[in-house]
This record gives sequence, C-alpha cells and structure tokens, in this order.
Amino acid sequence: MSEHDKADPREPVDSSPRHPSAPRPKQRTPGPYPVPPRERRTGLVLLHTGNGKGKTTAALGILLRAAGRDMKVGMLQFLKTTGVDRGEHIGARRLGIEIIPLGSGFTWLSERIEEDRELARSCWARCREALESEAYDILIFDELTYALSYGWLDHEDVLPVIAARPPGTHVVITGRNATPELVEFADLVTEMREVKHPYRTRGIGAQPGLEL
Repeated sequence: MSEHDKADPREPVDSSPRHPSAPRPKQRTPGPYPVPPRERRTGLVLLHTGNGKGKTTAALGILLRAAGRDMKVGMLQFLKTTGVDRGEHIGARRLGIEIIPLGSGFTWLSERIEEDRELARSCWARCREALESEAYDILIFDELTYALSYGWLDHEDVLPVIAARPPGTHVVITGRNATPELVEFADLVTEMREVKHPYRTRGIGAQPGLEL
C-alpha cells in the first residue's frame, strides 16, 4: 500500500458501500497551507468566460482568498468606468487591495471604435507594467477577452507578455467571447453557462451587492 492510499487515522472511517464507479473521496490534508516562495510555485493562467453571470465574481473570490494568504493581488478592469465606484472597489480599498477601473463603460455599444482601441491599449500598458514589476502574486485582467475578440489588442502583443511573467505569478482573465487562441493558451478554463436570469424572466436589473 502506498503512502497516498493510507487512511488518515484522524479521519473517521467511512464503511458505507460505494458504487463501483463512484469517485474515491479525497484525503484531507490538515493546514495551515503556507504560501511557498515564488521559485517553488507554478504560476497559472485562469480564464473565466461564457455568457453566464459570475466571471468577475469568481475572480473576486480568488482576490479575497489570496488576500487572506497575505499575497499581493491586483485587478485591472478593461471596461469598468474610471472614477465610478462599485461595491468591489469600496471593499477592496478597505482591504488595502488595488482594483483599478480603466475603461469607459460598456464600450462594445460604442461607435467610437478608434477611441475604444486606444483605451484598451492604454489599459494593456498598465497591465504589462504591473506584470513586469514583479510586485504581484496574482493579477486579474477583468474583461480582457473583449479587447482581444474585438481586435482592439493583438494576441501577438498580449500572450507572449503573459507567458514571460515572473515565476510563480498567477494571471486570471475574465470576460465573454474568449478567443480560441486564449482558450488554448490558458491553463484552466471555466465557462459560465446561463440557465436562468431574472432580467430575462422578470425584468429585474442588476442588484447592489450582487452585480454592483
């Protein structure tokens, strides 16, 4: 019997019968789960995409979890309007975390395509600066997918920079319409699928604390 197969004597023994195809329960490992130094970490690229709600919300969950581990984390937002406070901005300031909105709202409805492109390039310059500073353990690029899928940014200018990030640095990317190139590039891809939405079924808009 291998070390992996040995039961933890501190855990209660589950003697109930299991279906032959049921997954084997994970062996619990006691904490405190210290954060290893950069050179011993595997930096990952996480992509949250899809038409369902929860992409930015999931990234904010990572942000909160990392902050609890005293990791340096920051979020740069491509579409959230500069100077407009949402709940995550207020909460992040209370925790001493940087969330920087660098957009001008829902720009995919805009007719000022060249201005949108320049704004996206400016935001990416800030993202690149943050990556190359080696100051962050985790960086979240909120709604970067739009800048790539709409052609405001080129994959050749973005993906190599993320690939060359400092060792041990995690990058989280959110947004709909993730391109095939971005999906192939990421280490972990999660697609949020909309099953039911109160706006479509009852006309209920965004709610403070949930979306705002």
